[in-house]
Amino acid sequence: MKSIALAAVLSVAATAVFAGSMAAPKMEPVVVQQQASSSSGGGVLLPLLILLVLWAGR
Repeated sequence: MKSIALAAVLSVAATAVFAGSMAAPKMEPVVVQQQASSSSGGGVLLPLLILLVLWAGR
């Protein structure tokens, strides 16, 4: 029974040793690119859909 307890204590101690250091992690900055959108015809679809719904409801 003592050997099982000793093995458990040693395994817990070994995992703490390999856990890492206290140094702050170095993270690379995330680059976010905005995709360019075309300005032609962008605001036409919604008014046409509204007119279509109003016309269908007559």
